[in-house]
Amino acid sequence: MPKYLIQGSYTAEGTKGVRKDGGSKRRQVAEALMKEAGARLEAFYFTFGDTDFVGVVDAPDNVSIAAMSLAVNSSAVTSLRTTPLLTPEEMDAAAKKQVTYRGPGQ
Repeated sequence: MPKYLIQGSYTAEGTKGVRKDGGSKRRQVAEALMKEAGARLEAFYFTFGDTDFVGVVDAPDNVSIAAMSLAVNSSAVTSLRTTPLLTPEEMDAAAKKQVTYRGPGQ
């Protein structure tokens, strides 16, 4: 299954919810959401700075991840950014695939 890096930030209201319920509860909610979307939460961590948490997710396809992202982002208390992750072998294949590109002004 493809892997995705999920980065999230809470609004002030979302942060209040984390303080009330705790971090383990948020991880449980994330695991249940992934399961419902047909995905699996591989890792979940809280962070400092602009990003409040990160997760690594195995998902069957982009549609499943997009459905999950729509559900979370529409809550108005959490904002997600999703990045597809490639394995080293996938990067090897990409490096071997020849495509032509001409940069601006070249």
